[in-house]
Parts: sequence; C-alpha cells; structure tokens
Amino acid sequence: MKTNFKKFLLLWSGELISSIGGGLTSFGLGVYIFNETGSAAGMAMVTLFGFLPTFLLGIPAGVLADRYDRRLLMMIGDGCSALGVIYILISMMRGAATLPVICIGVLISAVFSALLEPSYRATITDLLTEEEYSKAGGLVSLAGSARYLVSPLIAGFLLSVSDVKLLLVIDICTFFLTVICVAVVRGAIGSKPSQDHEPFMKSLAEGWHVITEKRDVFILVIVSSLITLFMGMFQILAEPFILSSYDAATLGVAETICACGMLVTSLYLGIRGIKNGFTKKLAISLMFAGAFIFLFGLSNNIVLICCFGFMFFASLPVANNCLDYLVRTNIPSEAQGRAWGLIGFISQLGYVFAYGLSGIAADMIGRMTGGGVGHGSALVIMFAGVFLVISAIGIRIRFGKEKVSKEPSL
Repeated sequence: MKTNFKKFLLLWSGELISSIGGGLTSFGLGVYIFNETGSAAGMAMVTLFGFLPTFLLGIPAGVLADRYDRRLLMMIGDGCSALGVIYILISMMRGAATLPVICIGVLISAVFSALLEPSYRATITDLLTEEEYSKAGGLVSLAGSARYLVSPLIAGFLLSVSDVKLLLVIDICTFFLTVICVAVVRGAIGSKPSQDHEPFMKSLAEGWHVITEKRDVFILVIVSSLITLFMGMFQILAEPFILSSYDAATLGVAETICACGMLVTSLYLGIRGIKNGFTKKLAISLMFAGAFIFLFGLSNNIVLICCFGFMFFASLPVANNCLDYLVRTNIPSEAQGRAWGLIGFISQLGYVFAYGLSGIAADMIGRMTGGGVGHGSALVIMFAGVFLVISAIGIRIRFGKEKVSKEPSL
C-alpha cells in the first residue's frame, strides 16, 4: 500500500516552523508589554485575546473542516494569520504599538488561526493509515511543544542583541513557508469533496447528553477545567514573576528548562504507558503539581524556579493521560467526536478565567502589599498551587479506592 507519510512530514515541517515562529512572537510581545507597562494584567490581556478566538471558534471550525477543502482552510488560516502580526509590526515601526493595538493584532491573527487546527488534525487522517497514526501523533505533539521548548530560548537570545520587531519579522516569514508546504501537499493529494452532516445544534445537544448522563464523567470534565485554570494562572504569571528579577534571556532559558519536564514525562509515557490505578495516579499527580506550583512561587532563586517549574510540567502529562483514559473509556465510540468537541470547550473555560483574572489579581496584590508585580504574581501562583492540591484531595475522596485494574466504568 502506497504511503503518504512523506507528504505528512512536509505538512508537519511547515507546522513545526509556524509553531516556533508563533512562540517567538508570543514571548517577544510578553516581554515588550511588561517592559512598557510593568503590568501582569497587560500580559494576560494579550494572551486572552490570542486564546478567545480558538476557544470560541474551535467547534465551528471543526464543522467547516468536515464540509470544505481542509487544505484550503489551512492555507487561508495560516496566510491570513500573518495580517495581525504585520499590523503589530507596522504599529511598532510607527511608534504606535499601544496595548490595545497589540491586542487587536493578536485577535486578528488568532481568528484566522482558529481555522487551522481542526483542518490540520483532519488532514492527518486523510493522509495516513491507522498504523501510522501513533507515530504521527508523537510528531504533532513535538511540533506543538516547540513554541515552549525552542522558541523561548531563541527569543531570549535574539532580544539580547535586537528587539521584538526582529521576532515579528521572523514569525511573518514562517507563515508563508507554512502556506507553501500546505499548497504542495494539496496539489499532491487534491481536495476532499464536501459532505453533508446532521444539524450543528442537534450534534451539540447529543454530545452534551453523552458527557452529562454519567455524573462521574462530568465531574472529571470539570476537573480538567480546574487544571487549565491553575495551569493558566501559572502560565500567565510565571513570566512577570521572573522578569521582575531577571532579564529576557534568563526568562527564555527558564521557560525552556521548565517545559522540558513535560517532554521527559511524555516520552516516558509514550514508551511505558499507565497500566492501572488511573484515579489514584490522577490525584497523586495533581497533588505533586500543586505542591510544585506553590514552591515555584516561594523563592526568586532562578535555580529553584527552574527545578520546581520542571517538576510541575513533568507531573502534568500523567494527570492528562489519566483524565483522557477515564473519560474516553466511559464514552460510546460512536459519540466520541461530538463529546470531545464539548469536552475541549468546557475544559478550556479554565484558561479564560485564568487569563482574564490572574493578571489583574497579581497587579492588585502587588500594589496592596507594596511588593510590586513580582510579589503579587508569586502570591497568586502559590494560591493556585494550594487550591490544586485541595482539588486533588477532593478527587481522591470522591472516587475512593479503585475496585478494578482498568476502570472501564467509573
């Protein structure tokens, strides 16, 4: 059987380059806003504007990916995403890159990027055989992690010799490289004919029924939202916390070291997996994650910050793996697509609240205590750690001791 894996590798290479470029812009804009405003709320606002379109448009974009030419949607999404970054770059060159202007540019870019992800995932299915899915999944995860593993290190170095405009120019170039890669793949395999599907609202209602008919499944979905809430608070406030004491180059190295924790554990799980005791391991991993968040905010020593950040990210794949297994094995196979669309939406609500509130809280606490934004960020990070531990204890109490090894039903 003829394989399309080389075509997938070309497509993946484009997305890897795009992910690194997006990470450069994200890091550079965060540092730029902090240097200009000294505010964690400003950094959080930009992240929120970049996240909301993906959050709100993810489900409709999935519907479009099933009904229209997926490769064309990817080309439109990637190509037009450059418009927002170009808008920010021009504003900076004119000396008019205020916080609202940057938010508008990020929003424009994110709206078009929302078209990309569902079409990209679906295109992988179009290209590969079932035997190739696992290998492709590992590469896709690696590309997604590149913005956290590679971009901060590169961006931190470039900011030490230039400014954020260089990062934006590099990102703009990556958009067009990605479009070329997708165009080549589209020309090689053609477009998939449009298909008719059941009404969107009917599909949504059925998905909601599937995840709420079992109370314990719905509780686990809410737990996933709590994880994204506390992880989002950490993600937003780690940068102003470190920048209040160190420079951008140090921040870049620290972010890369911390993100490596997720890479190490993900590789281990990819080889060994988890065999049993899923609810127990879920609770334990969340307890450790909360403890490491708390310890991260306890000291401004960069070595300790990197160590506890690494351990926090190392604990997350275990929790995500256990949650995924427990939910997946309790949803009928014929309803997986509809259910996971809603599960993704609900679980990411935590990010919305984290991005909207954590920066404001850090600034307010910093002013009230007189310790500045760094101190305020540290206290909110420690608060998130404590409540994540409490949530983990609640999970353990709620589900108790496991009766069976594989837990096919909660």
